[in-house]
Amino acid sequence: MNRRNFIKDTGLYSMGSLLIPFVMQGCSKPDPTLLVISGWQDVNIGDIAHTPGLLHILETFLPEANIILWKKSAGEEVKKLLNESFPKVKIIFGEVDQEKNVDSPEVLAAFDSADLMIHGSGPSVVGQVNLEAWVKHSNKPFGIFGTTIQTINDNLKVLLQKASFIYTRETASIKALEEAGITGEHISFAPDATFFLNLHDEAKAQQFLQEHGLEEKKIICAIPRLRYTPYHKIRKVDWTEERIQMVESVNAETKEKDHAKLREAMITWVRETGNKVLICPEMTYQVDIMDELLLDPLPEDVKPFVVKRGYWMPDEAASVYLHAHTVLSCECHSPIMAIANGTPAFYLRQPTDTIKGQMYYDLNLSDWVFEIDETEGKQISDTLMAVYNDYDSAKLTVKKVNERIGGIYSNAVEVAKEAIG
Repeated sequence: MNRRNFIKDTGLYSMGSLLIPFVMQGCSKPDPTLLVISGWQDVNIGDIAHTPGLLHILETFLPEANIILWKKSAGEEVKKLLNESFPKVKIIFGEVDQEKNVDSPEVLAAFDSADLMIHGSGPSVVGQVNLEAWVKHSNKPFGIFGTTIQTINDNLKVLLQKASFIYTRETASIKALEEAGITGEHISFAPDATFFLNLHDEAKAQQFLQEHGLEEKKIICAIPRLRYTPYHKIRKVDWTEERIQMVESVNAETKEKDHAKLREAMITWVRETGNKVLICPEMTYQVDIMDELLLDPLPEDVKPFVVKRGYWMPDEAASVYLHAHTVLSCECHSPIMAIANGTPAFYLRQPTDTIKGQMYYDLNLSDWVFEIDETEGKQISDTLMAVYNDYDSAKLTVKKVNERIGGIYSNAVEVAKEAIG
């Protein structure tokens, strides 16, 4: 399916035709307490960025609220980053058992004090059991913010039918909800909370940029990705041998043809502008595929203009993207982080990367989405050079998208206020 027909063929519509829930002004409680479930994993700066993005949304549009973060992953580096960036937010941990009970006194205390529970952005309702525990131990409302909901089983349907609001991060999820019989004006589109990421590490970014001669707005960033994330090489998974073989087979068959298209844009950039390219990761495993897929096959005249970066935290990545000219990524969230920082970005979308890619079409960014199986490298290169030759127009596009997203988030928080009221 080519990118132009994606919306039409799925029966979806642009943002202009979406019904946004009626905004109810104000909240009856002057200082509500919100319990946020988020923080799914720490091996992906996109997944890390979900959490500070949502915390920034809530602090911006509901500054009077007390926020408790029930974090799923327990990495110390990310916890330290969040503590430093959001000192008023209390971070707690706790597991949920099969009976939907919680053994953590801190979580149980949060259940008592919180007025509303919010499920943060993610690839699915990752915190389903956490919401189910909330429902079991509390009669207070909950909602979902900026989440893909692609597959709905019976248990999830029962849970979703109790939600006070459901904001999906793309309209394809709204269609999935409708097909499952879940409808209502409390359901709408609010893009991934990463669009509101406000973290930066300027000192670390500037040190890296200066060390490698990467000049302001004269670099493009290139992010690789395999068709399937090899989680079996990252952590313990319950995959069958057949699934592992499928993942490795598909990745082996597609990795060169996918990245050859990205390399063509890199080559064009270097040869036509004389500027540099930074190859950087969104996930930890991508550090190990940079040389094979993006550096080693380059022509000898291009290689001296290419720099690599190891795995990093989203604050440093955001600062580098802020100073980049354009970000070209096979991953979904680095372009979001770039756009959040005012930088144009391309998403080279692989068909295995779930329905979340619809989000870019919903935001009228279709010119910068390249369905990889339907795209030639020259199309990416030509669009990159068009952005280069009319950069002011590209930046204006980004500005309009960010303004629109801010309005959507503001409206969504007003609905959350009404749920509390």
